[in-house]
Amino acid sequence: MPLNRRTFLNRSAATGAGMALAGAGTVAAAAPAQAHDAGHGPGPKTYSLRVLGTTDLHGHVFNWDYFTDKEYDDSTHNDVGLAKISTLVEQARAEKGCDRTLLIDAGDIIQGTQLSYYYARVEPITGTPGKHTKPPVHPMALAMNHMRYDAAALGNHEFNYGIPVLRRFQEQCDFPLLAANAVDAKTLKPAFPPYTIKRIKVHGGPDIKVGILGLTNPGIAIWDKANVQGKMAFPGLVEQAKIYVPKLRALGCDVVICTDHSGLDGSTSYGDALPYPENASSLVAEQVPGIDAILVGHTHKEVASRTVVNTVSGKNVVLSEPLMWGMRLSVFDIGLEFRRGRWSVTSVVAEVRNANAVAEDPHVVKLVKAEHDKVVAYVNQVVGTCAVAMAAKEAPYKDTPIIDFINAVQMQTVKAALAGTEYAALPVLSQAACFSRTAAIPAGQVSLRDVAGLYVYENTLDARVLTGAQVKDYLEFSAKYFVQTAPDAVVDVSKLTNADSTPDYNYDVVGGVSYEIDIAKPVGSRIVNLTFQGAPLDPAAKFVLAVNNYRANGGGNFPHVAATPSVWANSDEIRNTIIAWVKAQGSIDPSAFGADSWKLTRDGVPLF
Repeated sequence: MPLNRRTFLNRSAATGAGMALAGAGTVAAAAPAQAHDAGHGPGPKTYSLRVLGTTDLHGHVFNWDYFTDKEYDDSTHNDVGLAKISTLVEQARAEKGCDRTLLIDAGDIIQGTQLSYYYARVEPITGTPGKHTKPPVHPMALAMNHMRYDAAALGNHEFNYGIPVLRRFQEQCDFPLLAANAVDAKTLKPAFPPYTIKRIKVHGGPDIKVGILGLTNPGIAIWDKANVQGKMAFPGLVEQAKIYVPKLRALGCDVVICTDHSGLDGSTSYGDALPYPENASSLVAEQVPGIDAILVGHTHKEVASRTVVNTVSGKNVVLSEPLMWGMRLSVFDIGLEFRRGRWSVTSVVAEVRNANAVAEDPHVVKLVKAEHDKVVAYVNQVVGTCAVAMAAKEAPYKDTPIIDFINAVQMQTVKAALAGTEYAALPVLSQAACFSRTAAIPAGQVSLRDVAGLYVYENTLDARVLTGAQVKDYLEFSAKYFVQTAPDAVVDVSKLTNADSTPDYNYDVVGGVSYEIDIAKPVGSRIVNLTFQGAPLDPAAKFVLAVNNYRANGGGNFPHVAATPSVWANSDEIRNTIIAWVKAQGSIDPSAFGADSWKLTRDGVPLF
């Protein structure tokens, strides 16, 4: 498997973390920089450069919400998209000088909006060229090439559409996609360039060599198992950084920047399913000497600047995470001094800049307008009708028809798929989560975007066999999402959920059974009155659970489901399954599935 379409100038072998890896990177020269702040005459020379960073763009070019068909807005009035970021980038380049400014990204680029979905699935960039046509260029490649990105790390969502789509996107980019810890499963050699080296010319002084090391998330092995198993492996970030940071220094890099698709805090959502932590950027900073700064991604948080002391060298490492979707731009200003024949970093300062403070870059808007208009027309096509409006606003703490709708479609789909098999007689249950509290289906005409807004992830449908006892364990694990609340305490619904930072997408409602969640009780003993078809759930009975592939592969670390074999799986996205159901039925009637199946209680007293 080729590294990418470029010829890489540096190749060597490195061994670490129990595996032999052949390292390869890219070396590129920046335009000559004027030594505006280089010293003259005797004494040390000084210089400064700037590294700009984005992360978790998730297919956002415009400040547009394709699910609501209007400009994006949230409670804090954030703006999103590369068109806005491009304006911030040009401002930051003008301040420092284009010849001394680099632009990088920390991953999750090609999944997340209907714009990116369209060019992966509807009119894919992997399409076969015609006599007079050729496959489209991905909108994110169009925008990022125009913005002159220098490098980007791979995110876990880069693998959602399969390796062929990712490889085509890689070919379309004028910058390298980096992943030192994405290796070929058979040879254990890098599947992508681990690093790139940028050479900045300094008038009045020697060149400055900036090494950029890309690190992706080990969780890809779980979350996208169907796409990567047997093809790629994903060692830990610390393990691979220990190989490549010394190599970059040996190659003469004066500055080493990591771009990590991995959060700061060392936490892991997949338990002990992998020996490597999910969020390891702080660990990389602490344990791997030789790094000056880290652009952090994956966790969708805003961290303007955080300093971590490396335990080996005692030097400070500055980290910054610029939220998500192009809401922020990280800005690292790096000071250097020339002494003893080479450049040394003397200071690193980081901040973030807000995209809502600027207008969209008209050049980016013009460049991607045709693709945007095509997708707006696609998502606004009418696919059916709905008898009564449904909304997800209260779904995290109340049984709502809109989540029951997802479960009903999934149960029907799996039941039909298992007809005529040895599992046909088993009752089918289903799990679903509230991915967006703003999701809604209107009364009357229903568009594709209305339905797609219920399921914003590229999950596919799987089916696993569980016992009644395992279903109860599953529900107990899910119920840890709620804050323990005394029977006489005042209830504030805004503070009732997301206990221990559990995200909404890791709270599952199980359809096909009825149950209560007693939030006065401690975690692990909250599920009461669990019934199936009006009778107490038999712990020994067997059920088929319709479950998304993220959960089936261990995402969220829910018990049992990942350890049981799949009895059926679908390669199409659940979103498309729901859309196809609406098209086939013609109408949605919440009275057919919107019955109360679960509720919150405190010592047996319903909360609502």
